[in-house]
Amino acid sequence: MADFSELEAREGVRLSWNVWPNTKLEATKCVLPFAALVTPCKKLQDCPVVPYQPVPCRSCGAVLNPFARVDFPGKLWVCPFCYTRNQFPPHYNAISESNLPAELFPNYSAIDYTIPKPGGPQPPAYIFVVDTCVSEDELDTCKGALLQALGLLPENALVGLVTYGTHVQVHEIGFTECAKSWVFQGSKECDPRKVAHQLGLNRGGPGQQQRDHPGAGHQGGSAQPGLGRFLLPLSEGEFVLSDLLENLHVDSFQAPIDKRAARCTGTALQVATALAGACLTPGGSATRIMLFVGGPATVGSGSVVQREKTEAIRSHKDLVKDQAPFFQKATQFYESLAHQLVLQGHTLDVFACALDQVGLAEMKPAIERTGGMVALAESYHHQTFKDSLRQIFLKDEDGLNICSHGTVEVFCSKDIKVSGCVGPCAPLDKKSPLVSENTVGMGGTTVWRLCSLSESTTLCVFFDIVGNKEGPQDAAAMMASQQFFMQFQVKYTTLQGEARMRVITLTRHWTDGGNVQDLLAGFDQEASAVIMARLLSSKMEAEEEFNATRWLDRALIRMCSRFGDYRTEDPTSFQLSPQMSIYPQFMFNLRRSQFVQVFNNSPDETAYFRMVLCCEDAFNSLVMIQPTLTSYSFNGPPEPALLDVASIAADSILLLDAFFQVVVFHGSTIAQWRKAKYQDRPEHAAFSQLLKTPMEDAAEIIKGRFPVPRLVDCDQHGSQARFLLAKLNPSSTYNSSGAGGSAEVIMTDDVSLQVFMDHLRKLAVAPS
Repeated sequence: MADFSELEAREGVRLSWNVWPNTKLEATKCVLPFAALVTPCKKLQDCPVVPYQPVPCRSCGAVLNPFARVDFPGKLWVCPFCYTRNQFPPHYNAISESNLPAELFPNYSAIDYTIPKPGGPQPPAYIFVVDTCVSEDELDTCKGALLQALGLLPENALVGLVTYGTHVQVHEIGFTECAKSWVFQGSKECDPRKVAHQLGLNRGGPGQQQRDHPGAGHQGGSAQPGLGRFLLPLSEGEFVLSDLLENLHVDSFQAPIDKRAARCTGTALQVATALAGACLTPGGSATRIMLFVGGPATVGSGSVVQREKTEAIRSHKDLVKDQAPFFQKATQFYESLAHQLVLQGHTLDVFACALDQVGLAEMKPAIERTGGMVALAESYHHQTFKDSLRQIFLKDEDGLNICSHGTVEVFCSKDIKVSGCVGPCAPLDKKSPLVSENTVGMGGTTVWRLCSLSESTTLCVFFDIVGNKEGPQDAAAMMASQQFFMQFQVKYTTLQGEARMRVITLTRHWTDGGNVQDLLAGFDQEASAVIMARLLSSKMEAEEEFNATRWLDRALIRMCSRFGDYRTEDPTSFQLSPQMSIYPQFMFNLRRSQFVQVFNNSPDETAYFRMVLCCEDAFNSLVMIQPTLTSYSFNGPPEPALLDVASIAADSILLLDAFFQVVVFHGSTIAQWRKAKYQDRPEHAAFSQLLKTPMEDAAEIIKGRFPVPRLVDCDQHGSQARFLLAKLNPSSTYNSSGAGGSAEVIMTDDVSLQVFMDHLRKLAVAPS
């Protein structure tokens, strides 16, 4: 149990607790939630791909796995979840102890099945929705990035273009005689059926448009009349689409100097969603609606601010005081859009490139529930935008290898129920006896839909222990030796269009809740920190007047009081076991992080940070909570450094990976030498190499990460040094005597980790 990352490499799952108490009462005493971080498409060790269908249990639906009891002579297997006896199908007749199918091998706790897909693989579809209410320079850069993206798409990919400003324009790519577009009024709400009717896309219609456009017969004939008109394979429509993009101009309805541009983002997304729904069959092509937006929506559905510049866009303070008149209505609009997109199985990606806010906080439901990608930058010129867009389309190891049309279903042993899920998914209305009354996140079901998922997409599934084992000691001892089981069934379509089903089955054991050492041996402090961060983000979004810092502190104090080793009212005697010793430090950094502290961040930025946290795997999430720091000097090879102001030295370089930013920080002496160009002299080759190494390591970190982090190259005492100082433990501040002899002092009133731990010890050892 020591290295939980090894289990994750085999199973793709990390549990907060790997040993569970056998009663509800003892589970409550554990304070921290019982949950699993499931990464459905993670590349696993020892995960075979088999070319046949799984064998499900006829009673509960769980799939045959290594923990099933097998009666070889009788050709029967017993489901470990519901104890039902199942007959093997006829093609398993040759099964024996020496001739096992792959799913019964003990080391194959995760296995991939290839499922035949009717109609064969379907090409992906991309609808680009482009905001034209930006400057000419910005629009040119956006157009350039889109033209580059077209070059990375497969030839058979379906592409479409919607542009918007004051009005929405749907471009008919299949009409080659001249540029032809269908215009919708931006200030009016668009019903999907009316949009389809106005575009001539009513299903089951007379089919006149197919006769007019011979290309429309591709991918489904009369059932999909928009193909060949508004959506075309890239090989056929690339010339027209490139021409449309190159000739795209800024919105002709220019705004007066005292008003914001009339931008109908919500209406444009409604039209694009209706277009995708009318042209493509649900569950067919992997469809992405990609929004490129350069400012806030001011007209039509989903508006977030008035056009008058005298009215400021909402801030966190306005949201708390209920002084954001557009927020509630816009959020409800995007929730209804999310519902429509999930029904169609389509994904919304947002590239928000503006100095001002664009309304990302309101769009959050539509992005999150469809598993969409989101990138936030100050401008289309920013490298974060250009590189993040490329990442989505790259097909080799540098790309994200995005899968589509995913569902995740959870099965578990009796005495365990499913409370809910927090992550980039939407609940499906499947009732089950496994559903708990206590709802966390998206609950009330054991099945969730993922319209889009990458190799790092991770769901956080919460469980409720409902066992109530009262009785004699021998019964408790018998229970303690028993195992419990979980199974995650993941269905998805790969980037190549192949239908797969991954079945992950894992087992852990029960213990008597009074056996603290047994519980501690199975505690995963890294996974628990990430799970608490997700739960906290979910509560901050859902619960009004929720005090996040107080909630975190109370949970930490109760946990330390329960699992710490101490004498009552003696803080100096307090100790935590190694399995839990770093957890308070994670909580200290989580309290100070951008997920909890909204000061100096806009609602859009906060929504962006929380969206990324709630879809990344355990490792990446932990980097967001507690960044990693590496020190480079002449004294030896690079080595990990404490995330503390004391780590700053004049003659060293620090590399900080905070996920959203990667900072290369040069000490004052190194910075002076660099300015004096010592690195260009042959006799200072070692110094030249010292400067290069952290930059090369930073480039390696950035490669393959989405969204692409911002690279900050700064010097000690420089203005951009704030990116590093904000993440460090302020052990030496302007009002302290200093710690560790560091020359650097942080101008902050935040408490240091030492003060935080002193208070924690004092409160943990107090009489309950």
